[in-house]
Parts: sequence; C-alpha cells; structure tokens
Amino acid sequence: MSHTPVDRADPQTPHQDLHSEQGALRGEHPGRARNPVIKVADLAWLEFEKPDLDRAEVFARDFGFATAARTESELWLRGTFAGSPCMVIRRGHASRFIGPAFRAAERSDLDRLAHATGSAVRDIGVPGGGQSVALLDPSGFPVRVVHCAEQLPALPEQQPLLLNFGTDHRRANVTQRPPREPSRIQRLGHVVLETRVFTRTLDWYLDTLGMIVSDFLFLDGQRERGPTMAFIRCDQGSLAVDHHTLAMHLGPGTGYVHSAYQVTDLDSIAAGGEYLAERGYERSWGIGRHIQGSQLFDYWRDPDRFMLEHFADGDLFSCDVEPGWAPMSGSGLAQWGPPVTRDFLGTNPSPAKLREVMTALRGDNELDPARLLGLMKAMSS
Repeated sequence: MSHTPVDRADPQTPHQDLHSEQGALRGEHPGRARNPVIKVADLAWLEFEKPDLDRAEVFARDFGFATAARTESELWLRGTFAGSPCMVIRRGHASRFIGPAFRAAERSDLDRLAHATGSAVRDIGVPGGGQSVALLDPSGFPVRVVHCAEQLPALPEQQPLLLNFGTDHRRANVTQRPPREPSRIQRLGHVVLETRVFTRTLDWYLDTLGMIVSDFLFLDGQRERGPTMAFIRCDQGSLAVDHHTLAMHLGPGTGYVHSAYQVTDLDSIAAGGEYLAERGYERSWGIGRHIQGSQLFDYWRDPDRFMLEHFADGDLFSCDVEPGWAPMSGSGLAQWGPPVTRDFLGTNPSPAKLREVMTALRGDNELDPARLLGLMKAMSS
C-alpha cells in the first residue's frame, strides 16, 4: 500500500475541495465504525479459479505480473514491490472469482478476529507460509484476513521517464523512447464488487475490518435513501493510504467487477496498453483519469472476461479526511478520456443480465424498481 505521513495538526475536509464538492448532511452515514473489531492494513491478494492455468499465466505475463509460484493446481502472481503476492489462481472447472484476502496489521489481530466471529486461525499455503481467518461477508463473498510469515523480496522496477515541464528542463540531449513491453505491475491496488445488499455489506467491512469511506455516491433524487456506491480505504491513522482499497456498488448482481494494479506512470500504462492490443486482448475502457481517486486508468479484459485495470498516480488520504458525497453518473467517472463504454458499465443487454435483474427484484435485498431505474438513469447520464 502506498502511504505518506500527514501532519495531523492540519486535518483536511471535503469542504476544502480536497476530493468532493460536498460532505455529508446531518444524519447521513458517517463512513466509519466507532469500535471496529480490527483494522486491516491493506489488500493482500485476490483468489480466483480457472480451468486453464497455462492460458492464465500467459495473460498474466502480458499484463505485467511476475510468477511467484506455480504448481499443477495453483498459480501465484506478484508485482515488483516486496510483500505478499497479488493474486492466486487455482485450477477449477469454471472461471470464477472466489474472494479477497486482506492483510492483518498484526498477527494478534487474527486471534481477536477469530474470537469475535467464532472462527478459527488456520495455516494457509501462501508462498513463505502464513495464517488466516476465513469469513463470509453479507453478500456471500468468502473473505480471508491473513498474516504472512515471510515477505517476497522486491523485483527490479520499471523506471519512470524523466519529463520536461515548461521551463523546468530536466532532460537535455536525450530522447524519450519508452520500450513496447508489458507494464510492470508494482502491486495490487483495489477490488470493486457489486452487491444487492449494499448497506449491510458496507457496514460489515467497517465494523469487522475497520475500513473507512473516502467517497459516497448517491442516485439523483434519492439521496435521502442513502448511498449506492462507496470507495473504501484502510485506516492507518496519520499515514495517507490509497483512496480506495475496496469499492462497492448496489446492483442486480453479486460479484466481481474489476481489480486494479499499480504501474509506474502514464507511459507505462500507454506502452503496456499498446503491447496488449498488439496481442489481441480487448480494452474495456481507457486511457483516462478518474474523479474519485484521481487515478490514471486503463481497463482490459482477460481471456476469461475478467476486467483488470492498470493505474498510476492515485490519491492518498489519511484518517483525518471525512467522506465526500457526490451524485452517481456514468459521465462522472472520469475527468478526461474517451466516453465510458457499455462494457465497462456492464450495461450490455443479455439474457443473463435480465435474469439477474428479475431475480434481484423478487428477492429480499436493497434493489427495488425505483433504485433500478435510478441506476439505469445514472449510468446513461
């Protein structure tokens, strides 16, 4: 996790135009729990199943991962930063997302969490060894909280290019020729999930794992019903950390939306994107710069249709920053870049999508016709 010490004597608020035009109104969700069970330090890795590990490893190499470990049944992928792997892919009958694993700040946090939830601390087969507590969030996602015995050592970095700005000339008599090669992944940044029980799931992550909200989005004309999307970060006190480690939004489905991986800079994003395009992979949306989080972004589909993001230059917030509130809209997802695509928004019509909607509207959850119409309007605005 990227982090920077912040002077706590001068706390920032969204009303100082730090990240949102407006803060909470009286009585709205505070965006944090008063007394969480623990405070996780970061995402550790994401867990998937896929039937073809060879094909998965080829895409992973092209996207910019390094292989940390490989067996007949498991593929562990990593970035260049020291720490834990970014992803584990296990051999399975179908391609599916299993769930996230979060890193405990201390080994003792596992005992505290296990005691509070009636779970057990168990050994896990991560490279270098480790232990975990296995939980289930209100959406039904398996969630691990892990503590690794050993860290993977750092790998060589993709160096940022030296740039000239106006009269600030840092490069002379030297040309810029970024190589056409994969973007070199540095680390896992965040995961985005869709859920039909948004408020219950949000509160679970705040109460159980001690995460805090950076930004809420609400539907136009429905703010009094509460938010429908949250960008959530880890709480490391005065250390400024990623604007969001987890993002969730209300929707008719329950599942993985995308995951994001940090690379060096814009040139790494662009040159790595050209490399992927030349090999026939499908870009979902990009290149652009987000509003919530400010990241430079580029989204791609892997051969199993999972969406993955290259990003750079994201916002970092300490615990002093209170949640911002903003309307939810498709056009509000980026400061600049190409128009958001239907593929990225997940609004391409299909029989499967229609079945999801009908199932959600009949079920005991937070999606009703007014919410559904509001979401459809937001994504087309």
